[in-house]
Amino acid sequence: MSLLAVPNFSEGRDTSVIAAIRVALDSKRGLLDRHSDPEHNRTVFTLTGEPKDLDELLGAAADIAVKRIDMRRHRGLHPCVGALDVCPLVWIDAEGEEAARVQARRVAERLSANEVPVFLYGELASAEERRERAFFREGGLSNLRRRMMTGELAPDFGPAEPHPSAGATLVTARPPLAAFNVELDTADAGIAQRIAAGLREAGGGLAGVRAIGLPLEGGRTQVSTNVHDPITVPLRMVVARVAELGAEHGARPIEAEVVGLVPAAAMQGFPAEIPIRGFDRRRQLIESRL
Repeated sequence: MSLLAVPNFSEGRDTSVIAAIRVALDSKRGLLDRHSDPEHNRTVFTLTGEPKDLDELLGAAADIAVKRIDMRRHRGLHPCVGALDVCPLVWIDAEGEEAARVQARRVAERLSANEVPVFLYGELASAEERRERAFFREGGLSNLRRRMMTGELAPDFGPAEPHPSAGATLVTARPPLAAFNVELDTADAGIAQRIAAGLREAGGGLAGVRAIGLPLEGGRTQVSTNVHDPITVPLRMVVARVAELGAEHGARPIEAEVVGLVPAAAMQGFPAEIPIRGFDRRRQLIESRL
């Protein structure tokens, strides 16, 4: 039974580091996608394989990240707490759910062998407040270190404090989601943040949507989202809600971006007037690749 893994690394600029991680992840020829963003300073890989193969591949890539990504020097737009920041194991159908849960715990234990603390989030979280990645990322790595050193927060695997340079890693098992960004025709990051606040579920917006507003170069801003159930909430609904909220502030969506792979249902009815930068249905729809 094959699963997907979507490791997110806190490096989107150093091509030699990204290439080394790519080689490690593709040794079984299961690498499906790579997305690097220099402004976010982040690279997201998508790979598929049997559970035992994913354990080996993710462990090898994490070894490289620990050695070559130094969070003490990291600068980027995307919130993060570790060199290998998040590592979800993804089931494609209901039959793979239990395998993904079991494998995620195995991967978490393997990653902690590098003296990197690992926290389980999402459906594997040990407490309700630990379900969201934002719970661990609040205040960044320095605040996570403080919380761990004072005993406020203990990892599920590994040492009781962050690795000196590689920080910590967040691991879960989940169904496919959509990592989806919408760019706005305004340079005002405050507007993007207000739109994100109204878009996300916690602010009374769309169910299962997490969103943040970010500044970009070139007089634009971005609403960066994770859509946890892109079948029930296809991406056209996200764009429509961003447009509605943006109109209140004189801003409109002008371009979108899909990070990694998404289910085909997520793209149904997507508005033709909003271009999706670099999107290739043959390469980025899960059903087209598996």
